[in-house]
Order: sequence, then C-alpha cells, then structure tokens
Amino acid sequence: MTVIPILLYHSVTDEPAGWIAPFAVTPTTFVRHVDGILDSGRTAMTVTELCSALAGGTVLPARPVVITFDDGFADFFRAAQYLARYRLPSTLYACTGALRGGQPRPADLALPDADMLDWSQLGELCELGVEIGAHTHHHPQLDVMRDAAVVDEIRRSKELLEDVLATEVPSFAYPHGFQSRATRRAAAAAGHTSAAAVMDALGSEAAAVYALPRLTVRSTTSTAQLAQWLHGRGAAMASDGERLRTTAWRMYRRVRGTRSTRGVFSQGPKPVGGPSVTGTHQ
Repeated sequence: MTVIPILLYHSVTDEPAGWIAPFAVTPTTFVRHVDGILDSGRTAMTVTELCSALAGGTVLPARPVVITFDDGFADFFRAAQYLARYRLPSTLYACTGALRGGQPRPADLALPDADMLDWSQLGELCELGVEIGAHTHHHPQLDVMRDAAVVDEIRRSKELLEDVLATEVPSFAYPHGFQSRATRRAAAAAGHTSAAAVMDALGSEAAAVYALPRLTVRSTTSTAQLAQWLHGRGAAMASDGERLRTTAWRMYRRVRGTRSTRGVFSQGPKPVGGPSVTGTHQ
C-alpha cells in the first residue's frame, strides 16, 4: 500500500490574526518543514496530479506527498516562492469572496477580516508551480445547507477563478472539511475532478477522490510530528464511509445553525449526550 500524506496549511507568518493563529506556522517552522519534506525523499505533487495518477493516467511515485493551503492568505505568496526554489508544487484552495482586488468583500463572508491574496497574484502563483483550486465564495458549512445553495457556492468560486485564470479549475476543498454525500455529488456535478476534505488522516491509493483526507498542520505541529507523517506514521489511515460521530456532529450543527460555529472555531460545543468533537477551521 502506498501511504500518501496530504498536508494542509493555512498561514505562514510570525504575526497571524488571532482567529487563524492556531492554524498558522512561523516562517522558521515552515522552512524546517520544507527541509523535512526534502529529506523524506517524497515526490511532491499537486492534488490534480495525484488524482490523475490514482486514476492510472500517470505513474504514481513510490513516495508521494501533497502540500495544500486553504483560504488564500497574503503570506502564501512568499511560501509559494520558497517552495518553488526547491521545485515543490502545491495546491492553493482560494476562497474567492476573501480575495482582494475584486468585488467588495461579501457582508456574509464567514471568514473574519485578514490580509489576503490579491486576484492579480493568482497568475504569478501558477507560474511558481501552484495549482489553484476552489474553496467556495463565502466559506460556509456546506453540509448543512440546502442543495441549491451548495451548488451556487461551489459553482460560483470555480467559475470566478476560471474567468480570471483562463484555465480549468479541477479541484475543490470543502470549507472546514465539512462534507457529505450531497456535497460530494455537487462538487462532481460542478465539473470538479477531485475534492479535498480533512479527516486528519493519511491517504492511500484507495483514497476517494471527492473526499481526499488531509493532515492539518497547526501552530503546535512539531517537525518531529511532520516527520512521522512523512514516514507514513503518527496518524490513522483514512477509512471508507462516515464515522457515527461525524454524522451526529452534522445533525447538531443543523439544529444549532450558525450558533454552533461562527466561521472559525478551535473546538465545537459538546452535543448533549454525545461525544466531544474537535472542529477545525479549514
């Protein structure tokens, strides 16, 4: 079995906004992580390159790794330049409503204000070996929304990015990692060939391409922990199907609505009579 770590980063900065700080790493830490990736002997791929190999369209390297970033923080540009220095490709999932230099910031954007990438930088990122993927327009909890709203969120971000980049945007990432059978169908129907979840688990060649498992890199993720992941250890392997507590957590959020998470959270409320479930901003 080929173990595939798919890493999930957000912000690389010494001075993150408070709300994203638990999911930000310092530039010094990021340099150490890149060193670890290089030392591991793994071959970095974009998400779409990985999925092409999983489908048999190309050869899957013996030791692949995928580096992804969510949302589109401004500091990603320097991180991408550093990755390009070592010819390490990555995938950025951009929340289109949060990007600067386009339409006014949506009033109902679920992400708090922060320094974000400008639309004009996306083309330069592509030249640095970055695949641009879609991450909705408002960053909502898709799995508790009505079908029509889910379709609009997914299609809008894909179409906006394709209009600017003048190329296909085949990959998508679910905000917060929240996904369900309906959201997976919607991602496929929109024309995406893959979609990234979270799960905090290692992937394999058997990974479901519309629910790719990722490992969240937090401010507390040590280089030793990253090395464990790169050696195919230190996390569970992603399993088929949905865990019972995931289903229960979705039902709870549907009842609570936006009161259960206000866009960003480090730990969700404990359902009455149910298990404690750790939530993440993605």
